[in-house]
Amino acid sequence: MRFAMLITLTVSHRTDDFTVLETLSRIDTDALSDTLRTHESVRGAVMVSTCNRFETYLETDADPGAAAALVRDELLAQGVAVTGEVHADRDAAEHLFAVASGLESVVVGEDEIAGQVRRGHRRAQELGATTSNLERLFQRANETQRIVKRRADVGGANRSVIRLALDLASAQLASWQDARVLLVGTGNYAGTALKALRDRGAQHIEVWSPSGRQRQFALKNGIDIVDSRDVHVAASLADVIVTCSAGEGYAISADTLLRGRRLGLENRASASVCPVTGAAEPAGQIVIDMGLPRNVEPAVADVPGVQLLDLETVRLHAPVQHLVTTDDARAYVRKAAAVFERVTDENRLAPAVTALRQHVFEALDAEVERIGRRGTEAERRATEAALRHFAGVILHKPSVRARELAASGRHDDFVSGLDALFGLEA
Repeated sequence: MRFAMLITLTVSHRTDDFTVLETLSRIDTDALSDTLRTHESVRGAVMVSTCNRFETYLETDADPGAAAALVRDELLAQGVAVTGEVHADRDAAEHLFAVASGLESVVVGEDEIAGQVRRGHRRAQELGATTSNLERLFQRANETQRIVKRRADVGGANRSVIRLALDLASAQLASWQDARVLLVGTGNYAGTALKALRDRGAQHIEVWSPSGRQRQFALKNGIDIVDSRDVHVAASLADVIVTCSAGEGYAISADTLLRGRRLGLENRASASVCPVTGAAEPAGQIVIDMGLPRNVEPAVADVPGVQLLDLETVRLHAPVQHLVTTDDARAYVRKAAAVFERVTDENRLAPAVTALRQHVFEALDAEVERIGRRGTEAERRATEAALRHFAGVILHKPSVRARELAASGRHDDFVSGLDALFGLEA
C-alpha cells in the first residue's frame, strides 16, 4: 500500500549560487503552486521564499526523486536551473522545523524567518493549496520555533541579516547618532531595518519608496520623507543607504549617486571634487542592499567613496554561533520531528482502524436490533451496554497493534490482515 509523502526541495545559500536565489526571488510562486498542483501526483503545495532560500513543500504520491524532478522541471521552464536538496517525510519535517527556528539561516537564530514561513503557509491556505498533512506540518513548525527560541535561547538577541549588516557598517562609521541614513522601502523588512537602525542610535533617518508609499510609513514611524524628485540628492548626501524594497529594477544606481553629487555640490561646501566625475566625493558612504532581487546596481561599488554591502557579502561575514546553544536547539528539533513522524505514521493507518471499527459496530448494531424484542426495557439496555463494552474490548488490541505496526513501518501488514480476515479495504 502506497501512502502520500511529504517532500521538500530546498534551494538555499548552501546549495546554489546567490545569482540563482536572486532569479528565484522573481518567480511567481502562486503560478508555480497552481502548475504543480495540476499534476496528478501532487495533492498540495506550500512555497517558502526568503532572501536566502526558496523551498517547495509538497504532499505527493510520487517518490522523492520524481517529486523533486517535477519541481526542478517547472522552475527550469521559468528560466532557472537549480540544484537544491531533497528531504522526505521525517527529514522534511526536521528541515522545516530547523528553518523556522532560524537554525538554517545565514545568521543563526534570525528573527524574521519564522514570520516568512508563516506567510508562506498562510498564502497556501488562501490559494486552497494545503492538505491536512501540510497544515499539521506547518503548525508544528510554528510551535517548534517558539519552543526552541524560548528553551535554547536561539534568536534571543534580535538576530537578523540586517543587524549583521549594520554591525559590519559600524566599523566604517564614526557615530550612528550623527549619521544621515536613507531607508529605501516601506514593507515589513523596512520596519525591521528601521528598528535595527534606531537600536544603534541612528537619529537622522529619511525614507523613500520607489512605489511612492513613503508618506504613510514616515508618518507612522516619525521619520522624514524624501520625494522622488529629490532622491538623487538625498542618496548622495546620506552616510548610509539601506535598501529593502520589493520592487523590480534597481532603486539605487551608480547614476543615482553621481547625479546627486553633481546636483548637491553646493550643499557640500567643504567637499573635495573628484577630478574624473566633477562630483562631490564624500569621505565614505555605505550602501547596504538587503533586497532580493537586488535593489542596488552592482556598479555602485565602483563609485568613488562607496562601500557596497549586499546579501552575499553579509553571508560571507556571518559569525559561527555558540555550538552548545545550536546543538541544544537541533536536539529539540530532532525530537519534534520524531513526534511528527510518529503521529503521521499512526494517521496513515487511521482509515484502516476506522474501517475495522465500522465493521464491528455494524455487526453490533445488527445484533442489538435482533435481540431488541426480547426481555424488558431494562434488560435490553443492559444487554446493549454489555455488547458495546465487549466491542470496545475487542477493538482495543487491534488499535494498539496498529500504532505499533505504524511505528515500525509495517502499515501493509495491518491493512493486509484486515483484507484477509474481514475483506475490508482501507
